[in-house]
Amino acid sequence: MRRWVPILMAGLAGGSAADLFAADVALIKIDGAIGPATASYIGRAIDVADRRSDACLIIELDTPGGLLESTKVIVQKFYSSSVPTVVYVAPSGASATSAGCFITMAADFAAMAPSTSIGAAHPVSLGPGGAGGEEGDVMKQKGENYAVGFIKGIAQKRGRNEAWAEASVRQSAAITAAEALATNVIDLIAKDLPDLLKQLDGREVKGKALKTAAAKVVEIPMSFPEKALQLLARPEMFLVLVLVAMYGIIGELTNPGAILPGVVGAIAVLLGMYVVAILPVNIAGLALIGLAAVLFIIDIYAPTHGVLTFGGIVAFFLGALMLFNRGDPAFRLSLAYIIPATLITAAFFIFVVGAGVRAQLLPVRAGGETMLGKTVAALGRIDGRSGKVFVEGEYWNAVSDAPIEPGQPAEIVGIQGLTLKVKPKPT
Repeated sequence: MRRWVPILMAGLAGGSAADLFAADVALIKIDGAIGPATASYIGRAIDVADRRSDACLIIELDTPGGLLESTKVIVQKFYSSSVPTVVYVAPSGASATSAGCFITMAADFAAMAPSTSIGAAHPVSLGPGGAGGEEGDVMKQKGENYAVGFIKGIAQKRGRNEAWAEASVRQSAAITAAEALATNVIDLIAKDLPDLLKQLDGREVKGKALKTAAAKVVEIPMSFPEKALQLLARPEMFLVLVLVAMYGIIGELTNPGAILPGVVGAIAVLLGMYVVAILPVNIAGLALIGLAAVLFIIDIYAPTHGVLTFGGIVAFFLGALMLFNRGDPAFRLSLAYIIPATLITAAFFIFVVGAGVRAQLLPVRAGGETMLGKTVAALGRIDGRSGKVFVEGEYWNAVSDAPIEPGQPAEIVGIQGLTLKVKPKPT
């Protein structure tokens, strides 16, 4: 009993018995554009870490940017969190670009792995199109000024470099991890997660010191809806959605009643609208892809010896190339996706859609109408009231305005119920 008294006294002096042990450290990983799914994931992770009384929440980040509105939600969640937040730009080669720069600087502790970068936080125009001319310049200036005020407020609250924060927006300034540490943009550089935990240990935040050196790292996984929505917010997935929407809707139009292609196409359109709100989609690129579809279809109805099909292939390739804002290298489609997509689309319209349209334009080849125009021999006298012919293995009643003698050839010109209408055929 005497042996336990000093331990209990030490525990009481420290404030609580829980302080004798290092709490777990929560970990989440963000790889991709920042959007509603990301904001939801980070917010949920903070709540989970809070309920578990974790020492801190580490957010391993690698992002090309995303929605400023979702970034604002994340920053506000950081500010209200009772759990210390740590943004760790990792692994080596990762970046915290655009929205990622805001999020990194807003955390209680900002860390980066070697050979990573942060910055280029100038707001990009998201969505298909926008105002042009003088009005567009005014809106762009307003957006830039708002972003500057936002990131300077973050830097001021967290005691980071306000001047560089402004430059990252106005001049799209970007720096390496070493430069970020030297200019007070981040707090530390860690080569890996264990090194990060070691360097965080003992640092004070929210009135208490972190105990992370011996902490167990527990990852909080994304839920299935969050994973699905995060996967959609990738440039290559948007291209896939565009193709599925195009194939589905045109497949339904060329094969009325199939239903499934139309439903799949409509779903792809709705999901595409979600992605358009997150990624910097270029309206000119979408227009060129739409033009390509029109050229393919016109060439099917009015063959031009492949001239329009070739034009459609070129338009689709250029449209896919311009599908995203080329000023932001993080949102560029690789030729490894564009070339196969172009070839598959050309083949789809030439072979699948073309075959469907041509089949609809062919004359009817089933039912009674297939007998029209055929020549048959009268089995008996045919007049306006009665007669018989043998056609396609069956005996048919036949009538004719002009009498037809037995054995005389006759041409089928109409069908009235179960009676064929014929006329004499000159020999």
